[in-house]
Amino acid sequence: MFLKRLQDCREITATDGTRLRELLHPERDAATVRYSLARARLAPGTASLPHRLTVSEVYYLVRGRGLMHVGDEAADVRAGDAVFIPPGAEQWLENTGKEEVVFLCIVDPAWTAAAEEPAARS
Repeated sequence: MFLKRLQDCREITATDGTRLRELLHPERDAATVRYSLARARLAPGTASLPHRLTVSEVYYLVRGRGLMHVGDEAADVRAGDAVFIPPGAEQWLENTGKEEVVFLCIVDPAWTAAAEEPAARS
């Protein structure tokens, strides 16, 4: 069994401006997976920076609400929603609520710095 506790993961500011704790990454953990898993937070009234990944990503909202932008589309999202982000799509999340947005990020194959690039907000 592989077990990693959220409180044992160092929190960083990700390149998109969210506060992030990486829970699972095949290059850094003893888990035979090809994806990475992280928990991210976004304060009320803020937005992540627009960016693209060359790989697919899923956001699963655990708490809060916001406006998710993927390519030319935008949708209201809230706790319990999952959003698939295809490779190459510009993406960012706005926190439109009064509480922090907390979400899980699943990147497949696993996130690498080389797979991410900033994008200009449309």
